[in-house]
Amino acid sequence: MQRSTSRRRRGLLATLGASAVAATLVLAATSGNAHAATLFQADFESGGTSGWSKSGGSWEVVSDGSQVLRQDNTGSNLARFFAGSTSWTDYQLQARVKPLSFNGSDRFVGIASRVTSNTRMYRLALTSSNRAELQVVNGSQITVLGSAALSVATGTWYTLRIESSGSTVRGYVDGSQIGSGSDDSYDSGRIALVTGYAGASYDDVRVDTLGSVPEPTTPAPTTAPPTSPPPTTAPPTSPPPTTAPPTSPPPSGDTLYVAPNGSDSASGTVSNPTTLTSAITRIAPGGTIYLRGGTYRYSQTITIAQGNSGTSSARKNLYAYPGETPILNFSAQSEDSANRGLAIGGSYWHVYGIIVERAGDNGILLAGNHNIIERVVTRHNRDTGLQLSRLIAGAPRDQWPSNNLVLSSVSHDNVDSDGEDADGFAPKLTVGSGNVFRYTVAHNNIDDGYDLYTKSDTGPIGAVTIEHSLAYDNGTLSNGGQAGDGDRNGYKLGGEDIGVNHTIRSNIAYRNGKHGFTYNRNLGTMTVSNNVSIGNEERNFNFDGGSSVFRGNTSCDSGSNDRIIGNSDSSNQFWSGSNGSRCSTYSGSFGWSFALDGRLVVTFGGRVVTP
Repeated sequence: MQRSTSRRRRGLLATLGASAVAATLVLAATSGNAHAATLFQADFESGGTSGWSKSGGSWEVVSDGSQVLRQDNTGSNLARFFAGSTSWTDYQLQARVKPLSFNGSDRFVGIASRVTSNTRMYRLALTSSNRAELQVVNGSQITVLGSAALSVATGTWYTLRIESSGSTVRGYVDGSQIGSGSDDSYDSGRIALVTGYAGASYDDVRVDTLGSVPEPTTPAPTTAPPTSPPPTTAPPTSPPPTTAPPTSPPPSGDTLYVAPNGSDSASGTVSNPTTLTSAITRIAPGGTIYLRGGTYRYSQTITIAQGNSGTSSARKNLYAYPGETPILNFSAQSEDSANRGLAIGGSYWHVYGIIVERAGDNGILLAGNHNIIERVVTRHNRDTGLQLSRLIAGAPRDQWPSNNLVLSSVSHDNVDSDGEDADGFAPKLTVGSGNVFRYTVAHNNIDDGYDLYTKSDTGPIGAVTIEHSLAYDNGTLSNGGQAGDGDRNGYKLGGEDIGVNHTIRSNIAYRNGKHGFTYNRNLGTMTVSNNVSIGNEERNFNFDGGSSVFRGNTSCDSGSNDRIIGNSDSSNQFWSGSNGSRCSTYSGSFGWSFALDGRLVVTFGGRVVTP
C-alpha cells in the first residue's frame, strides 16, 4: 500500500472548523418522536473547544486514547467550563468524567446544568470523600438533593447525567440514579464542567431535550419507530440460515431494559435491569431492548446469532434509552481478527443510538440481512469501525449480508497496529446485494473512509449504494497520527480487476490523504453522479479503467489532474490544473452535523452544501 506525501495547505481551503466535531449545536425544536432532540455534543476529537468559555482552572484538549478535555489545576477552588444557552429549560446533560487527582478532603469533580452564574447551578459531583452528590449551588450555600456512597477512584471513567425537568432534578452515575429532588431555584441556564481543588478529564458531552423522554418509573414504548423506512430491496430467494435459535425462553413482555450494573438473571425492568448478552437472547420479534446510558465494558464479542432474527413486520430493536448514550467499550480485548465488538448475524434488527469503541478488530461486524444501523458511532477500533462481511469463514454466498441500511452513522479514528487496514465503513470481500449507506460520515480513519474491496478468491460482491455521505481526513487520525501504509482514500470502490456496478451518488470527499473517489481496479459500470471531491492529496477522481457513467460531479483543488475512463459528459466539472466556476461554493471553514430527521448537513464558509 502506498503512503501519501505530506499534507499541503491550499489557498482555496481553510482548515477544518473546530465546530465541525468539537461541538455541534443543533438549533431546532424538540422532536415529537420517541428520540429526544440533541441540543449540543462535544467529543473534542478535532482538538478545539469552539463554543465553550471558562472561568478558572487550566483547560486544554489532550490525548488520552482519544482526544479529551482536561482540567489539571488542583489549586483552583472553582474551575468551570461553560457551553450552551441561557434559554435552555428542560434538558439532560451527560458526560464521561475521569477524576485525576484531589487536593485534599471534600474536593470534587462533576457537571452542572441550568447554570445561571459562576456560583448558581444544579451540580452532580463526585467527591474525594467517596460520595456522589446531587446539589443545588447558590453561592456558598449548597443544598444536597440526594447522595449515594460511591468508591470514587482516580483514573477511572464515570458517566454522569443530570436531568432537569420543571422543578424536578435527578442525578445518575453509570446509569444508576443517586439522587432526585424538587427545587425551583433555576428554571433555565447553560451547562458546565466543574472541578473544586481537583483535576479531571471530560469526554462525550451531550445535551438532549427532555420533552419526549419518559420518566424512569414509567414503562417506555414497546417499540420506537425508525426515522426512515427499512430498505425496500426485495428479500433474497435463498432460504435463511439454519442455525438453531437460542434456547432461552422469550420474555413475558416485549420490552427489556439493560444497564451497566444489570445482571443476567434480572427481569429486565427499569428498576431491575438485565445485561445485553441476556437481553438479546430473550427479546421477542417486535420487542425493544433499551440500553441505559453509561459505559459497558466487555472482553468478549457480543454476538447476535444467525437464527436470532425479527421479521419484516416485527423487527427486534436495540435502542439507546431516549436521551442517553450507551458506550460499548471493548478495550480489554487484544488486537486479533477474532475480537470483534458487536457481531450481528441475525436479520431484521434495528440498532439505534449506541457507541461501539476499542474492539480488538471490527467495532461492528454486520453479517445478517435486512438490518438497520442508525445513529451509531464506531470509533477507536483496531480494524474497520463497521464492516459488512459473512459471519462464519467459508459461509456460502447465500449467507453473505444483504439488504442492510446504515443510516446517519459515524465511523472515525479506527486504527490497527500496522496502520494499513482500519477503515471507517467496509462492505467488502463477502457482501451480498442491496446494502445501502445513507447520511453517513467516515473521518480520520488510518486507511480508507469507505472500502468496497473485492478479491479473486471470493469473487464479486453485491452492488453497494453510498449516497448523501461524507469522507474526510482519512489517512490521518484526529490526533495527527499517520503511522503505517494505509491507502488513505475517501471512497475506495473495488479491487483486483473485478467489475461490480456500485451506485455512488451525492457524496462529498474532502481532504483525504490520497484519492477522494477511486475505482481501485473495479472494471464494472458504476453510477458516479453528483459527487463533490475537494482538496484530496493526490486525485479527487481516479478512474483508470472500467465503463462507469459520470454525471454532475464537481472537483476542486486537487493534488493532480483527475483521471476519467468511462462515459463522462459536460455535466461534470473535473479538475485539470485549475478550479472551475463551481468551486467558490466550497471554500472557507468546513463543518457538518445531522439534522433532527437524520439528514447530513455539510457547510463550507457557513454555506450549507448538503450532499
